Amino acid sequence: MNVDGRRRIQWGGVAVAAGLCLLAAAPAGAQQRPLVTEDPQTIGAGQVLLETGIDWMQGITFPISGLRGDLVSGPTIGLSVGVGPIAEIQIDGSPYRQLRITERREAPLSALLSVDGTTTSAVDDFIIATKLRLLNEGRGRPAIGLRFATRLPNASNESGLGHDTTDFFASFLVGKTVARVRWVANAGVAIVGDPVVAARQEDLLTFGMSLAARLGRGFELVSEYNGRMNLAASSPVPGTENRGVARAGLRFSRGRARLDAAALVGATSTDLDLGATAGLTWVFRAFRMP
Repeated sequence: MNVDGRRRIQWGGVAVAAGLCLLAAAPAGAQQRPLVTEDPQTIGAGQVLLETGIDWMQGITFPISGLRGDLVSGPTIGLSVGVGPIAEIQIDGSPYRQLRITERREAPLSALLSVDGTTTSAVDDFIIATKLRLLNEGRGRPAIGLRFATRLPNASNESGLGHDTTDFFASFLVGKTVARVRWVANAGVAIVGDPVVAARQEDLLTFGMSLAARLGRGFELVSEYNGRMNLAASSPVPGTENRGVARAGLRFSRGRARLDAAALVGATSTDLDLGATAGLTWVFRAFRMP
């Protein structure tokens, strides 16, 4: 399928999911897996959120190494700790990712690869972040927050799955429950290191928008589009190109636990063709603030 075809499917899926969200019967709360767009609401002082899951992505490309194939990540791990009424600390990543290689291309760092067979594996690049809620949601205003994050260079470029760069992200977060739908929007910047020239960096625009709504009996319908744009260069450095992924799925909550599953569609030739994710989230009180 060509890029235009994938884009039509992607936008169609977002439109259908958004339309279904508008038909939901009750307000939705702050969101988590399988979405990646950050809600400005924090989890609360002394609360801990643990989430885990597995991701499968078909036809994803790694422009720096020239590898293309089907990627499995699991278990993905997310940890959020409420360190105050308006602040939380987050750690996200996966200790294992494996790529089944279907294609090899010439790329800037393909000569560094230590991959002989048809598979390669590595730990994921973990992300450490802080989220702050600046303004509570009110009758006529949305909740507003900020998130600052650093992506660590855990995955090596010899595996073909990493860039060996440390990247920084800053995002402005907005969220509001309108009638039956919880919507969240993110906009920010990413300072991404050049994987080829160590003294150079690229500044990217990041964005995301999600919708979530309850369907009754603990079920929620969720959808989002999340990505980034390189506005400074018509031919960006490999590894800093435009990206975008649409998601649509379901969540089911029972007590403090929540199950989720979603389908993924990529928007560019570098992104995955199709994908899926499924996981579990658990929230509990771990300590009381002094």
